[in-house]
Amino acid sequence: MEYRRLNGSGLFVPALTLGTGTFGGSHGFEGWGHTGTNEAARMIDMCLDAGLNMFDTADIYSRGLSEEILGKAIAQKRNRLLIATKGTFPMGDDPNSKGASRFHLTEACEESLRRLGTDHIDLYYIHGFDSNTPVEETLRALDDLIASGKIRYIGCSNFSGWQLMKSLSISERYGWSRYIAHQVYYSLLNRDFEWELMPLGIDQQVGTVVWSPLAAGRLGGRYRRNCPAPEDGRVARGGAPVRDNIVSYERLYNIVDVLDELAEETGKTVAQVALNWLLQRPTICSLVIGASTEEQLRQNLGAVGWTLTPEQVKRLDAASRTQKPYPYWHQDQRPEFSSQLF
Repeated sequence: MEYRRLNGSGLFVPALTLGTGTFGGSHGFEGWGHTGTNEAARMIDMCLDAGLNMFDTADIYSRGLSEEILGKAIAQKRNRLLIATKGTFPMGDDPNSKGASRFHLTEACEESLRRLGTDHIDLYYIHGFDSNTPVEETLRALDDLIASGKIRYIGCSNFSGWQLMKSLSISERYGWSRYIAHQVYYSLLNRDFEWELMPLGIDQQVGTVVWSPLAAGRLGGRYRRNCPAPEDGRVARGGAPVRDNIVSYERLYNIVDVLDELAEETGKTVAQVALNWLLQRPTICSLVIGASTEEQLRQNLGAVGWTLTPEQVKRLDAASRTQKPYPYWHQDQRPEFSSQLF
């Protein structure tokens, strides 16, 4: 397993992280998967044997059940691994059971620690930007949780560029702990991340952790031109965090055509090639891979230990390129001044 430094910190993380959204399967996550404790424990052992030692969850996944299953599955193994979890999204009907307020984050962190059966969280994410809470309140609460030893590092997820930049600026102003990681959606199918968030990550030394790197399974090799969509896939089950209305299936099929060519050239699977392409991109520190079966996990683990050639990367770049929105297309007209990377 390759390890990469999480930019802006001294923490090294594996290039692949196991996502545990499939653990449980309740409270709106029925379509994601139904991995129980015993199967979760076997998957974790497989990951540790392969050198993958980081596991990603969130309090909202199956309303805490994912954290509980992960906690039971890692019993007696806590010192061998890194745990990342998230808070912010609603955990009940009470108005204070959601958001990034000091009240909710303090309570959410304590509850996550209890469910995980641990005394600290290695990386704690704000799951989404809360415009109702002052950014200063959120960051001070997180800094206090770090000072108390309950959290080691903090990150954010699904922020826009201005939201992340404002947060980093406030942390710098007051000398508080800053976000060292941004967990985002990024794949060959949707490359919006490259337009603003990637240049920001380079400039501000914020590492990128990618969720749904296979576009909710659409880049796994089962979605093909003139073939019916798999009825047992996450999209059909209603467990896709990447909505259909942002997907061009004609573009998907064009990308899969090139993935097929490269899979034959490299002797790898379509999914492994798609994941390996992401690992070549700037700021990318780790990809959160999911697996509903042990065989699927075994295949995803094969995305590391080899590298696409520059020529193969260019072919995927060309197949997946899209028209940029304003002002990025306008900035590209003056490449001598542009910060855009692709």
